[in-house]
Amino acid sequence: MRSDRGILNLKSFQAIYERAAERKGGEAALEALVAEHRSKSPGELAAIPDDRWLAQMTKCVFQAGFAWKVVDAKWPGFETAFHAFAPPINAAMSEDEFDTHLKNTAIVRNAQKVLAVRDNARFLTELASEHGSVGAFFGAWPDDDFVGLLDLLKQRAARLSGETAMRYLRWMGKPSFITSRDVAAALIDAGVVAKPPSGKRDYAAVQSAFNAWSTESGRDLTALSRVLALSVGPEGFHR
Repeated sequence: MRSDRGILNLKSFQAIYERAAERKGGEAALEALVAEHRSKSPGELAAIPDDRWLAQMTKCVFQAGFAWKVVDAKWPGFETAFHAFAPPINAAMSEDEFDTHLKNTAIVRNAQKVLAVRDNARFLTELASEHGSVGAFFGAWPDDDFVGLLDLLKQRAARLSGETAMRYLRWMGKPSFITSRDVAAALIDAGVVAKPPSGKRDYAAVQSAFNAWSTESGRDLTALSRVLALSVGPEGFHR
């Protein structure tokens, strides 16, 4: 759902940027931190093979609520077990293969998350059929309706909502905001929401604010989100 609704008394992005620069030791230091995650262009996103979209989706699903370092250490086993994440092969996962996965010590053996690999492979196979490729779909989605993309993932993908979906898109290079603790605090300070965002009304307000800041600054959602995170908190760790 796209929202271009204005927000009364919205703090300017310039004011937020100046606060972040002051906290981080100047503009050069701040820009270096912001540049740690560069967004990809629509063309770059379209060029990402379908299997890499499923691979990162799977990693984010398995990391949610689990020790990331354990998933990272086992990742070569995931690549082998799930056929290098080819969506059509995983979409056809049989009951016998599912049982095999649950006995495979080379991966994290969580039944619901293994089933999510199959379900997400089916979802991505549908996207590729509908749009030519998975990357073409994500690349073409308008950044000023990021909340609409999050809603689509919540509805059509498996175990991919909230910050898990936001971080997935960020890792793939799609311009993204992440409503982490620090970003939520910055949004409250800026007058966008009264509490950490939850529900469609809050996220419509967040999207509207980011759209206004993007128009003001010429920056994409990822850069805006990182500046907000770095403008608050003791270290601005959650970016």
